[in-house]
Amino acid sequence: MDGVKLNSLKIITHPKGDILHAVKSSSKDFGEFGEAYFSKIKYKEIKGWKKHTKMTLNFVVPSGKVKFVVFDGLNFFTEIISEENYKRLTIKPNLWVAFQGLSEDTNLILNIASIEHDPNEAINIDLLEILYDWT
Repeated sequence: MDGVKLNSLKIITHPKGDILHAVKSSSKDFGEFGEAYFSKIKYKEIKGWKKHTKMTLNFVVPSGKVKFVVFDGLNFFTEIISEENYKRLTIKPNLWVAFQGLSEDTNLILNIASIEHDPNEAINIDLLEILYDWT
């Protein structure tokens, strides 16, 4: 889908605890840095639909398992990201995104955003306004 990129990330195995890369300034498809924040999502819960008009999202899931769905008005792009499928999902502005927690343990998402949070640049709609089968 245009405006969506998946980049494989490196996990360095360490006997005292693994190191999970997220992004480097030289990373492919990484642009500007505005802020980084973590979101948790409970098991089977769904957050979305949200469309940013200026912000590029860079989602990484260091703990748990999260299903991401991106909608461009015609097509859906889906990806499940976890430590077993460790990737960075980059989503350009003007695409709808929603996500669901799939692990009964903590589902933790890191967003490395291109701009600082601005509540006036995002549009939120009810889950039922975009028909998608989450089962």
